[in-house]
Amino acid sequence: MKTLLLGINAKYIHPNLAIRLLKKNTSYNTDIKEFTIKDNITSIYEYIINNNYDIIAFSCYIWNIEIIKEILLMIKDKNKIIILGGPEVSYNAEYYINNKLASYVIKNEGEEAFNLLLHYLDNKFELEKIPNLYHSNGSTFDKLVDLNNLKMAYDLLDDLNNKIIYLETSRGCPYKCGYCMASLDNKVRFFNIEEIKNQILILTKRGARIFKFLDRTFNANKKNFISLIDYIIDIHKDYQSYQFEITGDLLDIDVIDYINNKAPKNLFRFEIGIQSTNIKTNLSVGRIQDNNKLFNNIKRIQDASIIDLHLDLIAGLPYEDYKSFENTFNEVLALRPKELQLGFLKLLHGTRLKNEAHLYDYKWDQNAPYEVIENAYLSKSDIKEIHYAEDSFEVYYNTDYMKNAINIILDNEDNPFDFFNKLGYTSYKHKPLEVVFRNIDDFVKNKKYYNEFHLQIILDYLEYYNLKPKAWWDEKCEKSVKNDILREFNLVYLNEFNLADLFKYSMVINLDNYYIIAIYMPNKKRIVKIEK
Repeated sequence: MKTLLLGINAKYIHPNLAIRLLKKNTSYNTDIKEFTIKDNITSIYEYIINNNYDIIAFSCYIWNIEIIKEILLMIKDKNKIIILGGPEVSYNAEYYINNKLASYVIKNEGEEAFNLLLHYLDNKFELEKIPNLYHSNGSTFDKLVDLNNLKMAYDLLDDLNNKIIYLETSRGCPYKCGYCMASLDNKVRFFNIEEIKNQILILTKRGARIFKFLDRTFNANKKNFISLIDYIIDIHKDYQSYQFEITGDLLDIDVIDYINNKAPKNLFRFEIGIQSTNIKTNLSVGRIQDNNKLFNNIKRIQDASIIDLHLDLIAGLPYEDYKSFENTFNEVLALRPKELQLGFLKLLHGTRLKNEAHLYDYKWDQNAPYEVIENAYLSKSDIKEIHYAEDSFEVYYNTDYMKNAINIILDNEDNPFDFFNKLGYTSYKHKPLEVVFRNIDDFVKNKKYYNEFHLQIILDYLEYYNLKPKAWWDEKCEKSVKNDILREFNLVYLNEFNLADLFKYSMVINLDNYYIIAIYMPNKKRIVKIEK
């Protein structure tokens, strides 16, 4: 039986750990092949057909399922055994079985089921003794994998320098968030932490740079959490970063202070899902969140500036109308996180919120990723307005091009959400960077803080580049004035620069109260603000 384990990843840098675990935990010889969602579907189909595989197993997620559906239709009559697995099909198996798009669907954890299914297809095992399996005549029993018996597959990862390395120290989630598939597995189980450490060391020696842990609540086990943090600090390389999903109000102050005092800056990145600050909204989806403790913990992390922070919000949850979401956004943005992702609710198969969607009059896109279109609290128009804010916020805040200038806006605007919503109406997407900068500069031109902002956004723009950039501002500086200023500047700095080079590699911006001198010599960059 010639068998292919196929992953279609969101990006090249996101390797598929699941198919490697399946390969590692079966006694049968299997091939692995990975594509990305940007690859041509015909090329993927031709790879399958030209290599004469008997069995093709697809790893299914919301970002690739629509592509996989097209491929399944293309190979439907090619006499192949099709196995589907992954979160996207675990609670929607009947669709694929009944429409003859798949021969078998494996629910949730698949390492044991996949291995036994291959034994069954080789006439060496009974179908009904395989756990977590859907087939044409029904389904079998649910069973969790014994993590102590699971072979790790990190040695099958390749090109470690250029990929994010996904790791897991546990499976399951202790919480019951109604919109999240992780809530469907409430039994939290842990891998051997010492073996995880050993794998991290091996991957580090192989040149791995970015590690992302798949644990839904990495700090659920405080002892393991601290133990691994300590180990990473001891063996890390300067170029590495380690990313964790953290439940923010579960963090103890002593743990935060411990990391702040011991870890180097930006070695750790915490991703914290706030989702909403509306208590009724959180309770409706099973989230019991102590907002005061959460915000205090975030502030404590922010103030030390050691741990990199990424915060998440979800628009479209029950009882969160436009005004409530605006308030949630403004409250969280007041923390000035390095990155704040403004996401939209997705009605995922199997989740409680999808099963209760009629209670809140949800309408959503029927194709993956099943994003909300409207509900009883947000109209289509409201959702559109939030998208405007999300689009501009992503470009102007999360990209970090102009953080200092953006902070001036946040210091002066009473309603930042409304600001980004209105900014989202302007034309800026897919434009050269100088157009992006000019766009927001024009947008705030009539604001009382414009002069301060204008100076700062020019400084941010100049600091971003290492080569002399294109000017987008209106202020001109005559060549003779520029040269006189540069000569005087060079005298102050004891003729540090060759004048000919200084004239060639410098920019001078003549503002109302300042001159800005920007020097972009090879291997030497300097930005100087001189008061008139």
